[in-house]
Amino acid sequence: MAFERIMGIEVIDEIGYQKYRENMLPILNSFGGNFGFDFKVSEVLKSKSDKPINRVFTIDFPSEDAMKRFFSDPEYVKIKEKYFQSSVKSITTISLQEKSTQQ
Repeated sequence: MAFERIMGIEVIDEIGYQKYRENMLPILNSFGGNFGFDFKVSEVLKSKSDKPINRVFTIDFPSEDAMKRFFSDPEYVKIKEKYFQSSVKSITTISLQEKSTQQ
Protein backbone atom coordinates (compact mmCIF):
# COMPACT_ATOMS: atom_id res chain seq x y z
CA MET A 1 0.00 0.00 0.00
CA ALA A 2 1.38 3.42 -0.96
CA PHE A 3 2.09 6.06 1.66
CA GLU A 4 1.65 9.82 1.48
CA ARG A 5 2.94 12.50 3.83
CA ILE A 6 1.39 15.95 3.73
CA MET A 7 3.86 18.43 5.12
CA GLY A 8 3.89 22.11 6.02
CA ILE A 9 7.22 23.86 6.53
CA GLU A 10 8.57 27.36 7.02
CA VAL A 11 11.33 28.01 4.49
CA ILE A 12 13.66 30.82 5.58
CA ASP A 13 16.31 30.43 2.84
CA GLU A 14 14.85 29.77 -0.62
CA ILE A 15 18.24 29.20 -2.27
CA GLY A 16 19.37 26.72 0.39
CA TYR A 17 16.03 24.92 0.26
CA GLN A 18 16.25 24.66 -3.54
CA LYS A 19 19.73 23.12 -3.20
CA TYR A 20 18.29 20.64 -0.71
CA ARG A 21 15.52 19.67 -3.15
CA GLU A 22 17.91 19.33 -6.10
CA ASN A 23 20.30 17.12 -4.14
CA MET A 24 17.77 14.92 -2.40
CA LEU A 25 15.48 14.29 -5.39
CA PRO A 26 17.62 11.54 -7.00
CA ILE A 27 17.74 9.70 -3.66
CA LEU A 28 13.98 10.12 -3.20
CA ASN A 29 13.37 8.76 -6.69
CA SER A 30 15.66 5.78 -6.03
CA PHE A 31 13.28 4.73 -3.22
CA GLY A 32 10.28 5.10 -5.53
CA GLY A 33 9.28 8.38 -3.90
CA ASN A 34 8.17 11.64 -5.50
CA PHE A 35 6.39 14.88 -4.80
CA GLY A 36 2.70 14.87 -5.67
CA PHE A 37 1.82 18.50 -4.89
CA ASP A 38 3.99 21.46 -3.94
CA PHE A 39 2.67 24.90 -2.95
CA LYS A 40 4.14 28.17 -1.74
CA VAL A 41 1.63 29.52 0.76
CA SER A 42 1.13 33.23 1.30
CA GLU A 43 -1.47 33.08 4.07
CA VAL A 44 -2.50 30.35 6.52
CA LEU A 45 -6.11 30.84 7.58
CA LYS A 46 -6.34 27.99 10.09
CA SER A 47 -3.78 25.61 11.58
CA LYS A 48 -3.63 23.05 14.37
CA SER A 49 0.01 24.08 14.91
CA ASP A 50 1.55 27.29 16.17
CA LYS A 51 4.48 26.80 13.78
CA PRO A 52 4.50 29.13 10.74
CA ILE A 53 3.95 27.49 7.33
CA ASN A 54 4.86 28.99 3.96
CA ARG A 55 5.26 25.77 1.95
CA VAL A 56 2.91 22.76 1.71
CA PHE A 57 3.65 19.59 -0.23
CA THR A 58 2.88 15.91 -0.48
CA ILE A 59 5.62 13.34 -0.64
CA ASP A 60 4.59 9.90 -1.88
CA PHE A 61 6.21 6.50 -1.41
CA PRO A 62 5.34 3.04 -2.74
CA SER A 63 5.27 1.66 0.84
CA GLU A 64 5.78 2.62 4.46
CA ASP A 65 9.03 0.64 4.43
CA ALA A 66 10.37 2.61 1.44
CA MET A 67 9.51 5.85 3.27
CA LYS A 68 11.36 4.77 6.42
CA ARG A 69 14.40 3.60 4.44
CA PHE A 70 14.54 6.90 2.53
CA PHE A 71 14.48 9.07 5.65
CA SER A 72 17.21 6.97 7.30
CA ASP A 73 19.42 6.68 4.19
CA PRO A 74 22.93 7.96 5.08
CA GLU A 75 23.29 10.01 1.88
CA TYR A 76 19.89 11.64 2.43
CA VAL A 77 20.80 12.44 6.04
CA LYS A 78 24.01 14.19 4.87
CA ILE A 79 22.08 16.32 2.38
CA LYS A 80 19.44 17.17 4.99
CA GLU A 81 22.13 18.27 7.44
CA LYS A 82 23.95 20.33 4.80
CA TYR A 83 20.98 22.19 3.27
CA PHE A 84 17.67 21.55 5.03
CA GLN A 85 18.66 22.35 8.63
CA SER A 86 19.72 25.92 7.80
CA SER A 87 17.00 26.69 5.24
CA VAL A 88 13.89 25.46 7.09
CA LYS A 89 12.85 26.90 10.45
CA SER A 90 9.86 24.71 11.31
CA ILE A 91 8.26 21.46 10.19
CA THR A 92 4.63 20.40 10.60
CA THR A 93 3.39 16.95 9.62
CA ILE A 94 -0.17 17.60 8.48
CA SER A 95 -1.00 14.01 7.62
CA LEU A 96 0.57 10.60 7.14
CA GLN A 97 -1.68 8.08 5.48
CA GLU A 98 -1.94 4.94 3.45
CA LYS A 99 -3.03 5.78 -0.03
CA SER A 100 -4.84 3.63 -2.52
CA THR A 101 -2.80 3.01 -5.66
CA GLN A 102 -6.00 3.03 -7.73
CA GLN A 103 -7.43 6.38 -8.83
